[in-house]
Amino acid sequence: MAPVSILWLMLATGLLLLALAGAEVDGLLPAAAVALVLSVAAAWLPLPPMLQLGLLAGLTGLGVLGLRRWSAGQRDRSLSPVETATVLSGFNGSDTGRVRWHGQSWSAVNLGSSQAFIPGAAVTVLGREGNQLQVLGPGRD
Repeated sequence: MAPVSILWLMLATGLLLLALAGAEVDGLLPAAAVALVLSVAAAWLPLPPMLQLGLLAGLTGLGVLGLRRWSAGQRDRSLSPVETATVLSGFNGSDTGRVRWHGQSWSAVNLGSSQAFIPGAAVTVLGREGNQLQVLGPGRD
């Protein structure tokens, strides 16, 4: 394996580790996927370094645009009003926090008052806008 392809593989690994650690940066996963593809391409083809960087930037940009377009189509998903989520953190003096819903950690916004929710409290999921849930606190539905 060529040294350049090892560098691309290390970059892809680092980006994937950041994603697993919970970093919420637009383009992180598309950039990791492109870096993996470039690691294979650089091992087989003698691509100039500027072309490799251009491919990383261009394909990552296309990936982000594609994901945003797909996500926009997913925004209006109706939810059953009886679904609940469990508070993980936040909601202390602000309207935002994190909840666990369907086994996943989600960013959430409180549509009710700015009351603090303790971790472990159940909240009602009213809707979803993109990757953020809209919740209402206990005793407020």
